[in-house]
Amino acid sequence: MDTDEFDLIVIGAGPVGENVADRAVQAGLTAAIVESELVGGECSYWACMPSKTLLRPVAALRAARAVPGAAAAISGGVDVAVTLRSRDAMVHEWSDASQVDWLSGAGIPLVRGHGRLAGDKTVRVTAADGSERTLRARHAVAVCTGSAALLPDIAGLADASPWTSREATAVQDVPSSLVILGGGVVACEMATVFASFGTRVTIIARSGLLGTVEPFAGDAVAAGLRESGVDVRLHTDVRAVRRDEAGVVVTLDDGSEVRADEILVATGRVPRTTDLGLETVDLEPGEWLEVDDTLRVRGSDWLYAVGDVNHRALLTHQGKYQARAAGDVIAVRARGGEVDDAPWGTHVATADHAAVPQVVFTEPQVAAVGLTEKQAMDSGVRVRTVEVDLAAIAGAATHADGYAGSARAVIDEDRGVIVGATLVGADIAELLHAVTIAVVGEVPLARLWHAVPAYPTISELWLRWLEAYGRPN
Repeated sequence: MDTDEFDLIVIGAGPVGENVADRAVQAGLTAAIVESELVGGECSYWACMPSKTLLRPVAALRAARAVPGAAAAISGGVDVAVTLRSRDAMVHEWSDASQVDWLSGAGIPLVRGHGRLAGDKTVRVTAADGSERTLRARHAVAVCTGSAALLPDIAGLADASPWTSREATAVQDVPSSLVILGGGVVACEMATVFASFGTRVTIIARSGLLGTVEPFAGDAVAAGLRESGVDVRLHTDVRAVRRDEAGVVVTLDDGSEVRADEILVATGRVPRTTDLGLETVDLEPGEWLEVDDTLRVRGSDWLYAVGDVNHRALLTHQGKYQARAAGDVIAVRARGGEVDDAPWGTHVATADHAAVPQVVFTEPQVAAVGLTEKQAMDSGVRVRTVEVDLAAIAGAATHADGYAGSARAVIDEDRGVIVGATLVGADIAELLHAVTIAVVGEVPLARLWHAVPAYPTISELWLRWLEAYGRPN
């Protein structure tokens, strides 16, 4: 007979839920994980992995075309059929068999079905055949259900069969035209993908692009999209959407219309908490779950919310970071210990506040961590920014003919440390972690002079930042 009692029950078997359960099990607890869709979650099948697979050919072709001696070998564009097959392989044809095997090997039982809270430390699971099973947790329940695409309240939109990021990343029949609503990461990355496929793309955003990073980054991405043939319409509102026999028709606030075969909505995310049984534990269905730095839901001593669902940082890597912290904390508390007893000291999710790294895989790429200049000023930091033209770095000159890019560091003048940075340019994603370490470690600028970047690499950015800032006292 199946065991129905565990130390920990995790609802949601995406990368966040997997890591919470695995961390707890490694610490000696028992844990079960509940999943109604595919083990591996959004990131594995409809987000990070398929989207980056679709974006890689664009970057590879751009890189080759920018290098004399290689450019002459490039005679065509992205092979759409091969790219889609590569995407299919990356998502294992939407089979989670390998992920299920991993759970089994990690000693984590999988319970298939839709999990709902049913009172204190209780989860009721409804299987696909309608049968129910009740699980009870001795110590904790972790909600790791993630988020879903927000469908804005636009007249006719819901009836127009709009795409979300799931349909876009899982596309099989590439449309000849596509209109994208939104100006965030999903909108910009999918505009990049479909433009490379030869689709006529229109992107409509109520403000600028990539509003959570420095404005110059959004401006650079807008310019890159326009250069690739995308019709970028900023500071534009949508009044209505309808679908007719020819496709979708989007009516804008000035009365004009945009026609396309398909429409992709990428205007934000909502928590997957509507049908979670939150009302049984005095919480509001459909709301984000507020947590403390140990990822425990405020007001509870047993309920945790990890990843997107707590709205702290809607990024897979931050969710996995939270998951490791939550798993450790749950294990320590299960033994009656204090948080300070957790591995690695006080292992709580403090990086969610002001040290979140993110890469946008557009052309050009955008990489950012920590605070923007405005965020730092608004938080009371005495700020100085230094900016470097990446094209002036020797490594960039060898990297590509006509390399263009820019990098801004936001410096706390009182402490002499970098509190944020934004980099824009080709292939700068791999530079980001060094900046993240400097921000999280609060490394003094005076010490960074002794971290010598290799020549000729684009990492000489660090030397140029320091030179622009001036000699340490």
